[in-house]
Amino acid sequence: MSELYSFGGDEGNYGYRPRDRPIDLYLRYGLIPVDKPAGPTSHEVVAWVRKMLGLKKAGHSGTLDPPATGMLPIGLGEATKALSLLLSGPKEYVAVARLHSSVNEEKLMRVIEEFRGEIYQRPPQRSSVKRVTRIRRIHELELLEKKGNLLLFRVLCQSGTYIRKLIYDMGEVLCVGATMVELRRTKVGPLGEDKMVRLHELYYAIHKWREGDESMLRRLVLPVEEVIELKPVYVRDSAVNAICHGAQLAVPGIAKLDSTIKKGELVALYTLKGELVALAEALYDSNEIVGMEKGIAFRTKRVIMEADLYPRMWRSKTPGRSL
Repeated sequence: MSELYSFGGDEGNYGYRPRDRPIDLYLRYGLIPVDKPAGPTSHEVVAWVRKMLGLKKAGHSGTLDPPATGMLPIGLGEATKALSLLLSGPKEYVAVARLHSSVNEEKLMRVIEEFRGEIYQRPPQRSSVKRVTRIRRIHELELLEKKGNLLLFRVLCQSGTYIRKLIYDMGEVLCVGATMVELRRTKVGPLGEDKMVRLHELYYAIHKWREGDESMLRRLVLPVEEVIELKPVYVRDSAVNAICHGAQLAVPGIAKLDSTIKKGELVALYTLKGELVALAEALYDSNEIVGMEKGIAFRTKRVIMEADLYPRMWRSKTPGRSL
């Protein structure tokens, strides 16, 4: 863990630690790593979750085709604003492929090796993106089991990689053809299978909540802060609401920051209680910011927290204020 540079200031007087939020606020800043079943579309699963919880807004991080199963992170309320961070992270899959003809194991392993690293991939015809050839990185490609012409793979890859197309292309290189039979997503960013929530578990937890016991629902729903992997910057209470209204973060508003932040890097702005306020771009390195007495240090890129949860503590007659 990186060292934090401190500008002074203890835990704030306002807000809540993410796990201690009242349940209505907890849900509005929550994320559910749903174990999507085979059959429904990702959009249908999101609609079911939104209806079960009685929320106006929910969204998912990365579509899974109807036959596919596995990790479908669903952001609730304001947490949907942070889903782009999960969309950009690596994803892990387990897939079953069928070769159209037999191949010897030596040739198979050689082709698997060829598909590790950067590959060229053209999205399939039935896809939601423009069909242009793109470069995607396959971080890990492992053959777990082979039984006849059936292959069980584990793939850790860059977001936006089409596993069905990966298997098809491997079949072409093998000169026998290959088809994906089953697909399960096992990891998205920091979220693994141990965190997955089945829909019937969620339904039961919501039922218990309606009866007055919210403990199970709190176990299944994660605070959005727990899936953010950006370097942290902690801001003073006096700066929180200004940032929520679109202000930039100036040096006097900083309480603590990661010592390894570099200019141009995307960081997460937190309250002193650890609540996610916004995503911001660093305008200087950490060591430069420490030596500054004033000036804008971080440019706000995406506000996550609702305005006015913290009191207004600024004075400004012009737009573009900063604290």
